[in-house]
Amino acid sequence: MHTNNAEQRRIMLTEPIGRLLFKKSLPTVIIQLITVVYNTADTYFVAKVGTSASAAVGVVFSLMAIIQAIGFGIGMGANSLISPSLGAKREQDAHGYGSTAVLMGAVCGIVLAAVGLVFLKPMLRVIGASETVLPYAADYAKYILIAAPFMCVAFVLNNILRAEGQALYSMIGMSAGGVLNLILDPIFIFALHRGIAGAAIATMIGQLVSFSILSVFFLRDKSIVKLRLRYIAKRPAIYGRILRTGAPTFLRQGLASLASTLLNVQAKEFGDAAVAAISIANKIYMLVRNIVIGVGHGFQPIAGYCYGAKRYSRVKKVFRCATVAATVICCAIALAVFLFRTPIMMWFRDDPDVVAVGSDMLAFLCLSIPMMGYSTFVNQLYQSLGFAFGASFLASCRQGLFFIPLVFLLPVLFGIHGIESVQAAADILTFSISIPFHIFFFKKHLSLPDAED
Repeated sequence: MHTNNAEQRRIMLTEPIGRLLFKKSLPTVIIQLITVVYNTADTYFVAKVGTSASAAVGVVFSLMAIIQAIGFGIGMGANSLISPSLGAKREQDAHGYGSTAVLMGAVCGIVLAAVGLVFLKPMLRVIGASETVLPYAADYAKYILIAAPFMCVAFVLNNILRAEGQALYSMIGMSAGGVLNLILDPIFIFALHRGIAGAAIATMIGQLVSFSILSVFFLRDKSIVKLRLRYIAKRPAIYGRILRTGAPTFLRQGLASLASTLLNVQAKEFGDAAVAAISIANKIYMLVRNIVIGVGHGFQPIAGYCYGAKRYSRVKKVFRCATVAATVICCAIALAVFLFRTPIMMWFRDDPDVVAVGSDMLAFLCLSIPMMGYSTFVNQLYQSLGFAFGASFLASCRQGLFFIPLVFLLPVLFGIHGIESVQAAADILTFSISIPFHIFFFKKHLSLPDAED
């Protein structure tokens, strides 16, 4: 059922925080879980083809991270502007941000696809594909690039729906494509004998379905934000504002791609088994991280509405509630992953070298997983309320300012164990730097008395 902005605003500003956060987070957590499940399914099914094929999925993950960086960066830029606009009853501004962001996503996706397809093999070599992995990576990457424009726009549409609090519609659109991808994977890989290309075709079809369903919600006026040609911005400043506000997500996702590339390049020195192990361990880790991000995606529009309405105490309450919930979940998952890390790795690939490296990496990651919720939500607090500089700095820490020096230093000091521990070390340092940013933000921006309507 369609909810207008007045009703949505009332819900955001008055409903009990715990219940509201659960209601808004559950669909977004489901989206994130399905995303990780079908990515993990690709890894699982492709691993049955061979170790080099499994390593290829890890290499192409860097490319997918670039596509996500563009789509989510533009989408989150619009998201972080739409929620406060709706909270302040500026619906026309929200229509403009949404319409402009969709155009930006489409243009950027087309350019990325064209450039990537022209320079496919050189690009894959740069992001860590060895000569044995390159044929598999090329088969996989070309279909992902064909789908890139649709993926970028789907990510933007998903973020617009979340910004206005319509998480259920967002879940339906993204989940449908993910479930279809999961069903099609074994059919294309094994039944139709397409191998690793089959996994990519299944992903491409799933993304096209998600794009189509999300588009229907807007075409049928189920959304609060209206996407119209007349609302597309004429002033460059609007495009700049979306990009500036989305910069933390560009940094976060772009640096994820760079970090994955650097890790693959460093691991390549230890053989395809090491690259495959790191790819598999990262997918398990992303399962946990995506749950946290899902809770954060429920938290952000509530914070945005409340901040736009100058209900500062409510912003603080939803931050604390989200952090406690995510930390409890992360602690439980970290314990389970640590206890069953070897069987988990063996389920993907029964190769002793892959299992040994992957199990050790999961053990290191379990040290940092409990800290993930807090550091993620401090970053999202800055971004969702439009404080782009602080958000960009925090976003650059985890897989940039901390990760990049460590990925070169730790392997020199500790060999393969250095590679296994890089991400955990970067996450612990990011947690530490988030604490003063949290304290400063609460004192500086959320200490004023609440406004009344």
